[in-house]
Amino acid sequence: MRLDCGRYREFVRPSSLRFWPDLVPAGTLLVLGELEAALSDPSSSHVVLGALTLALTVPLALRCHAPLAVLAWTVAIVAALTVVEPDTSQAAVPLALMLAVYTVGRELELGPALLGLALPVAAFAVALAAAEEPVQEFAIGAALYATPWGFGRALRARGRHVEALTAHAERLEREREQQEQAAVAAERARIARELHDIVSHSISVVALQTEAVRRRLAPEQQSERRDLRAVETTARQAMAEMRRLFGVLRAEGSPPALAPQPGLDQLERLLTDIRATGLMVALQLEGKRTALPPGVDLAAYRIVQEALTNARRHARGAPAFVRLRFRERDLEIIVEDRGDGPSANGSSRGHGLIGMRERVALYGGSFEAGPRPQGGFRVRARLPIGRGSQA
Repeated sequence: MRLDCGRYREFVRPSSLRFWPDLVPAGTLLVLGELEAALSDPSSSHVVLGALTLALTVPLALRCHAPLAVLAWTVAIVAALTVVEPDTSQAAVPLALMLAVYTVGRELELGPALLGLALPVAAFAVALAAAEEPVQEFAIGAALYATPWGFGRALRARGRHVEALTAHAERLEREREQQEQAAVAAERARIARELHDIVSHSISVVALQTEAVRRRLAPEQQSERRDLRAVETTARQAMAEMRRLFGVLRAEGSPPALAPQPGLDQLERLLTDIRATGLMVALQLEGKRTALPPGVDLAAYRIVQEALTNARRHARGAPAFVRLRFRERDLEIIVEDRGDGPSANGSSRGHGLIGMRERVALYGGSFEAGPRPQGGFRVRARLPIGRGSQA
């Protein structure tokens, strides 16, 4: 039997098929009341008692939609039952009233809820005064109604607290997603700025080589000369557009990068710098080392650099291992540390993983990072080195 309304009453209409849970408490009390009316003293009017029981229990199906009105109706019917059958001992009567009082305490704000509590208490006080019952009876009756009302208030407070916590968690999740999206955008812009240098250099080489070939042509090769001049002009125009693109990509106030972009040929220098910070790093090369496309070479260097930076920050001095596997179609990069385990090295790696993942995705590779079963953290990346991966 479902007694709590919660947010249900905000969405469910009586015509909805989902309205049936509200019918369960009302239906249960209806059956109980009608059985008690049928089995009551033969001297009483079973028809009248049954009709009043019906009028008492059926409106409880609407208690989540109009708590105060249902309670007022319930109090009125209980008063009528008391007049028709003063000595009635039907259990459905107090249970129906307690359910209505509980619903008022659970669903309404404090002011209307207090008014709802006052209705049955005042009616009970009037009935006791009319019957000239002792004052002690009033305290018992008031407690009978105040208990479900207080229980409803406690559940309401708990529900509000849970809603506040849920809203806070949702807000934090939205903020985390926004921060992650901003980090992805920043990493993509940084990658684009680095690739700009590589592409600009390639276009510059195309322009210079085209000019050199054009100058070596014989005077009668005018058609070839025109074609090469067109290629040279297009390359120089592309260089100008690349400079404008760099102006868009460059962060506000940041100077242009003058040093060439690094690659795996500078890996030993990187490891030396990392070791100088106190992190022990071992390097293992597998397979025949081949020349990589400039973009892939840069991506591989940055992945190792970022993974070792994370290891230095989070592995707490534990050794790290770098493994490069040169294969025919791809380069596999594995960087792992032997830190204190997943609890220390889990998702706290920050936005560095975002940058590595974006670089790998740029070349259609695969990337995975996470805790090692035996403790520590592992980064594994696969970069295709075929024709389609060249920058």
